[in-house]
Amino acid sequence: MPSSRKISAHQTTSEREQPTLSPEDLTPVRPTPVIAANGVPVLRIAAWDKPGSRTSAWLWHGLSTRIGGLSRAYCAEDAPGEMNLGFTAHDDREIVARNRRLLVEAVTGNSETPLITLRQIHSSVLVVGSASTADRSAPWKGDGLMTDEPGLLLGVQTADCIPVLVADRKRRVVAAFHAGWRGTVKRIVESGVGRMRLEFGSRPEDLTAAIGPGVGPCCYAVGEEVLSSFESQFPYGRELFHEAHDADPAHSRASSLHIDLVEANRRQLLAAGLKPTAVHATGGCTSCMSHLFFSHRASGGHAGRMMSVIGVRPRKAGNSA
Repeated sequence: MPSSRKISAHQTTSEREQPTLSPEDLTPVRPTPVIAANGVPVLRIAAWDKPGSRTSAWLWHGLSTRIGGLSRAYCAEDAPGEMNLGFTAHDDREIVARNRRLLVEAVTGNSETPLITLRQIHSSVLVVGSASTADRSAPWKGDGLMTDEPGLLLGVQTADCIPVLVADRKRRVVAAFHAGWRGTVKRIVESGVGRMRLEFGSRPEDLTAAIGPGVGPCCYAVGEEVLSSFESQFPYGRELFHEAHDADPAHSRASSLHIDLVEANRRQLLAAGLKPTAVHATGGCTSCMSHLFFSHRASGGHAGRMMSVIGVRPRKAGNSA
């Protein structure tokens, strides 16, 4: 992660452009997982599950936490197993594969549902997923997946970056995006919505999106190069940053520049044409809620991975719903 830029606490409000806040002022609300039938905790989007909504009958979705699972690579000896879903260097590959089957079962009811993932590279590269994609021995490289093929789950892994899930309520198209600050600057989500229009005829007014947990503005101190990158790409770039008092009492006379990646991706969804009421955020900060989430930043790089998944439920025989 880029180093933070220290700013004098004696600058005027006009020089700072906005008041300096405490990390507590910027901390997102802690989300509450739902326990699936197989015992796995997942985050759900209430608006997508609401009976009678245009997604409840056909949309699969779920965002994992670190809670549950079989992995012991990142927890204390006396702690229960964890839901690491990334094939990391420190974990056993078969255990991670079993964790993935548990998550798939929690979301679809069938642990054998094909799961498509990517080798993520902090890019704006987008891949259209299909059954043939799932059968590849090595994953595609990229940071966005989309499909209209029923019976598949698309998944993106995170441990501080922002997962964004998108569903077309009318055409039954789904997409999953991995948006770190580099991918966000490259407009991965905005480009992804454009690709959904091109590939599947999706209309922005028919889309709904969920922004999952990542490192929050309470904890994500960044350097001036990140500010410059966003200001060069977005007219609202400076509005995505806040100055926050350093949480370390030894640095109480200084403040750091913090970025809000959830807001950055919300702005991209709105710029792509989604209605404000169609964009939902789970809340949560992976860095300061490390009991609930893995955080690459907070752990000094020794962390597992969460996964956010979305898919189109197959139609039952004789059922057109």
